[in-house]
Amino acid sequence: QVQLVESGGGLVQAGGSLKLSCAASGRTFSWPAMAWFRQAPGKEREFIAAMWSVSSRTYYADPVKGRFTMSRDNDKTTVYLQMNTLQPEDTAVYYCAATVRPGIVSREDTYTYWGQGTQVTVSS
Repeated sequence: QVQLVESGGGLVQAGGSLKLSCAASGRTFSWPAMAWFRQAPGKEREFIAAMWSVSSRTYYADPVKGRFTMSRDNDKTTVYLQMNTLQPEDTAVYYCAATVRPGIVSREDTYTYWGQGTQVTVSS
């Protein structure tokens, strides 16, 4: 059974940093792509970052470019999201997602598997 488990969320002051992790299990070969999304209270879930497995190419949404960095372990089953210079508007539940087929990385429907989410709260 495939599972994605996020960790690393918490409460941080504005300007601070957090590093989220997402560990994937139940699959013996690497995912074509993995991604991070977030959902703020009262808002729709939005794309944050994605990484293609083969090329290691990363994509970022404009609000987080230059502040967030996505990376992965060499075994390609764990991905990370380093979040720097956090702002109150970054407060959200952050989700990890994985796809078994190619697609548009910023679209939710590209992804087959989702984690349960981890809360990130940034205080002003």
